[in-house]
Amino acid sequence: MDCSMFMFLVLLLFTPKTKAQQSYLEGSASDCGENVGTSPAFLYSCSRKKQSCKAFLIFLSQPPYDSVSAISNLTASDPSELARINNVSDHTLLLPPNKEVIVPVVCSCSDQSYEAKASFVIPSIDHTYYIIATQTYQSLSTCNALMQQNNYSAFDLQPGMKLKVPLRCACPTSNQTADGTKFLMTYLVSLDDSVPDVSKRFNVSVKSVAYANRFTEDDPPLLAFTPILIPLSAEPSSSQTVIHHLPGPPPFLSPPVTSIHGNRRSKDILIWVGIGIGIGILLLVLRLVISVVFFRCQKKGSQKNTEGKKKRALEEDLFVTISQVDVGLKVFEYGELKHATEDFSEKSWLGGSVHKGFLNGKALAIKKMSKDVTKEVNLLKKVNHFNLISLLGACEHGGDLYLMYEFMENGSLRDWIKKNNCPEVQSWDRRVQIALDIANGLHYLHNFTSPAYVHKDLSSANVLLNKNLRAKIANFSLARSAENQSNGNSSIRYARVPNGYMAPEYIEYGLVTPAIDIYAFGVVMLELVTGKEAVFLQDGVEVLLSDTISTTMGGENAEAQPDGLIDPNFNVERCAEFAVRMIKLSLECLAQEPENRPRIHQVLSFLQKIQFDAIKVDSFL
Repeated sequence: MDCSMFMFLVLLLFTPKTKAQQSYLEGSASDCGENVGTSPAFLYSCSRKKQSCKAFLIFLSQPPYDSVSAISNLTASDPSELARINNVSDHTLLLPPNKEVIVPVVCSCSDQSYEAKASFVIPSIDHTYYIIATQTYQSLSTCNALMQQNNYSAFDLQPGMKLKVPLRCACPTSNQTADGTKFLMTYLVSLDDSVPDVSKRFNVSVKSVAYANRFTEDDPPLLAFTPILIPLSAEPSSSQTVIHHLPGPPPFLSPPVTSIHGNRRSKDILIWVGIGIGIGILLLVLRLVISVVFFRCQKKGSQKNTEGKKKRALEEDLFVTISQVDVGLKVFEYGELKHATEDFSEKSWLGGSVHKGFLNGKALAIKKMSKDVTKEVNLLKKVNHFNLISLLGACEHGGDLYLMYEFMENGSLRDWIKKNNCPEVQSWDRRVQIALDIANGLHYLHNFTSPAYVHKDLSSANVLLNKNLRAKIANFSLARSAENQSNGNSSIRYARVPNGYMAPEYIEYGLVTPAIDIYAFGVVMLELVTGKEAVFLQDGVEVLLSDTISTTMGGENAEAQPDGLIDPNFNVERCAEFAVRMIKLSLECLAQEPENRPRIHQVLSFLQKIQFDAIKVDSFL
């Protein structure tokens, strides 16, 4: 058996697996827009004939949900019961931030899944299914469950709409009841939690927690801010709850944005992506095995040529990286890739080195890599955001490396804008939403990764659109930490950064800060408004779109008629005002001095105001 095959087996053997029923699903339940339906992947499945029971949820007190009345209204629970079990008064004005609050609910079996029924009135335009599930309800509900129970499209959500919200709860099985379990509590995993620690705090056995969640070990890896079930023989007590002292804003999924209502900063809880303590033990074992295997492999092949050594080093880096990635990253065999792509046929070819393939019934984009990808994999394993492309798998064959990403049905933004005969391309609302999606992805990279990252290669070609025309930022091969600013070789910079998107300070000094992404995003917004590429032909000469717009709208021409600037696919009369506002925002992003450019949260606020005002205008037409 060769070394690479041995490494695949090692990784697979050390990947913990769960069984069916009330399975712990790590972060998969946060996915949005796929596999909508009744499934334990979205709610817990009904496991007995008993149709309802009393259950408990753990909710972290966060403004504006930081009082008995606010939390009980949000979760449709009895305020007097909530006050009693948390040992506080019904009229307690404010609970401490990040305090665990026990929420008693009635859990019912509905369409083969347990749920506690709640409702939510959408307060602002920035509340999507995704944000409501993962931030407002702190993953006590799921995006897919919300989409299943409400008839509104994800694009039709508006302030004032009332949504049905199914909360994740469960009733004990007959086996659990026989063992003395009276209640199940849906508990939100914290950053430093482990199954033994949680079991000790709530005075239950490790075995019972493992059984409730179908863990195959007593101390499995847990993903922070995902729910697990805690079986209880008695009601939980406020003395068992704690106040979490978080080191900073927890960076989970969509980041907070400035509200369009009074510019109030949204304080809905963000859920922190992390790795539980248990995974450290797993990684130590993996590292030890990997080190021994590679030492033997390198010793055995020491007589091979230099090129072979480089390939082995590259493979080693990749496998060590993969061994540190969340277990959701699957290692595929090359034969699976050949079958999925019909032997990498022309029919499956998407362009460049990318093919479309079907693995386990799911479409994936399979990209052959010819360079070291450890930095890109290291970054993607840290991020979990709807507007950033997801890395789902990897494969090594004959020194070539393959990465599998989620498949984006509508391709790149650059190609999509060119589809003049597509009705969706003519929609101003779609383009504003795409701009918001990109800004949300950048906001996460710039503010909620540790350390903060700069994409460094943002362009319309590196923004991909899914089947619902929601945008995700892709191609992180050049991404780097914003903490490591340095001057690089200018020839490398010119060769690897798309012409038309480069910020002046990067061209001249190689300075890498979040401001260079803001500059590139300004160009992308101009592409969305004008329908032109960042570099286009004018009178037979290549010109920069940013220069053309700056000249037209700059100085005395600031109020120039936009007719010649706006994509002719639009209804100019309807969107002219909003298009001009977006162009002006773009020009602010294109300021020559980086300190004069807006921060990404400010860009988000402006875009949301444009979107909201457009909706108000439409409501009067």
